[in-house]
Amino acid sequence: MNLESIFIVFGASAIELWLGIPLGLLMKLNPILVALTAALGSIFAAIMVVLVGENLRSRFLQRHYEDEKAMIKSRLYRIWDKYGVIGLGLISPLLFGSPVGAAVGIAFGAGKKRLIFWMSMGIILWSFGLTFAIIMGFITLQSMNN
Repeated sequence: MNLESIFIVFGASAIELWLGIPLGLLMKLNPILVALTAALGSIFAAIMVVLVGENLRSRFLQRHYEDEKAMIKSRLYRIWDKYGVIGLGLISPLLFGSPVGAAVGIAFGAGKKRLIFWMSMGIILWSFGLTFAIIMGFITLQSMNN
C-alpha cells in the first residue's frame, strides 16, 4: 500500500464513486481502506459543492428555468418534493454522483447541514455496498477462470 494509490482513489471518488472503488481494488488496496477512502473523497466533493452552493443555485435556475415558479412545476422538482433531501442523499451517489446530487439539493433549497448529512449517509452506504459487490464480482470471475 502506498500513499499515491490512496490519493488516486480519493481523487477519483471525488469525481465519481464508481471510478474510485474499482481503481482501488485493481491497485490491490485493502477493501475496507478502499471503501473508506472512496467515501471520504466523495463526501469531500459533496461538501465543496455545498459550500459554493448559492452560486450554483442561481446558475442552475438561470440555465434551466425562467424563474423559481417554473422550477416548481418541473418533473425533477416533483420528484424532489416527493422524496426530499433524504431520498436525494441516499440515491444520488449511486445514480449520478455526489457532486451532482449536492448541486441538485442546493438548487432546490435544501439546508446545507441536512444535505451534507444525508449525502454522507448515502455515500457511506454505497461505498461499502459497491466495494462488496465489486469484490464478489472479482471472486466470481476468478472462480470461472479456474
